[in-house]
Amino acid sequence: MSRISRHPLWLLPLAAILLGCSEKEAPEPVRPALYVVAHPLLIDNLGRFAGTIEARYESTLGFRVPGRIVRRNYDVGAVVKEGDILANLDPTDQQNQLRAAQGDLAKVQAQLINAQANARRQQELFDRGVGAQAQLDTAQADLKTTAASVQQAQAAVNQAKDELSYCNLRADHDSVITQWQAEAGQVVSVGESVVTLARPEIKEAVIDLPGPLAEALPKGIEFRVAGQLDPDVNTLAHVREIAPQADSATRTRRTRLTLDQTPPAFRLGSSVSVTVSSPIAQHYSLPLTAVQETDGHARVWIIDKTTYTVTPQNVNILRRGPKTVLLEGGLKDGDYVVSYGVHSLKPGQTVKLDKESAQ
Repeated sequence: MSRISRHPLWLLPLAAILLGCSEKEAPEPVRPALYVVAHPLLIDNLGRFAGTIEARYESTLGFRVPGRIVRRNYDVGAVVKEGDILANLDPTDQQNQLRAAQGDLAKVQAQLINAQANARRQQELFDRGVGAQAQLDTAQADLKTTAASVQQAQAAVNQAKDELSYCNLRADHDSVITQWQAEAGQVVSVGESVVTLARPEIKEAVIDLPGPLAEALPKGIEFRVAGQLDPDVNTLAHVREIAPQADSATRTRRTRLTLDQTPPAFRLGSSVSVTVSSPIAQHYSLPLTAVQETDGHARVWIIDKTTYTVTPQNVNILRRGPKTVLLEGGLKDGDYVVSYGVHSLKPGQTVKLDKESAQ
């Protein structure tokens, strides 16, 4: 005959209570956490723009007389000295004008000799009392008129000589030829652009900035100009001039930068890259997934490096990007910030850090 063991009924509720307590006190699993280390940004990069090295001072020259260009003496890129002849016009017309002016001058000079002789004769006759006052006055008036005609003819000769010399287009300063606007054989008018000269002693960087940025450059703006082929060749620059009006097609404004230094590699026409940045207060750039937004408030989760527990920290969003967000307030340099899964965290929750997961 088998024996049936019996347990007191009062033990059943006690067993249920103990079983419930054991379920509540089960430790919560420690979840791994991806994190980033917060480091402050002291420079706000506003963009990088392509530019060129140009001379600060340029001049466009043209002939002072009309004519047909018969010769160009230099090519683009040539270094010329002050007074060098850059191009020549056909001087035939100017030479003919000079010969005509010289003929007129010789004619009035002969008339002046006759007028001078007549005036002397009339003066001698008048002094002996046999000449009339009216004839003397007429002779002296003719002498003055002829002398004035000689001066006029001499001025015409000088002008014809000048116009003949204007057939030679000369450099007005030591410079580099950057552009020709006319070709040999072309007929040009007075003042028409023929050649552009640049003074190489003072160079500057030229870029096109977006209109909104050019109109509101922050205080302490910094421009770093670097060679596109060799970024290690670089120098700082500052704004010298911003075009008062935006380009109608691109809506950008031409900006000229004075270089603090001019490396030899910065030759006229060379391409450069200009990085625009501005010093700012301590801001932090974090992944967009590190920020939790609730009811218009933004916060991040900071990991305690000692207890490995997480704590929410309110922050202010300054600017959003496609993958990052710029924050201020609530963070310190070196803080561990959870970068993924922030919506499932609870204050005081313990997490496991994997160094390989640091972003």
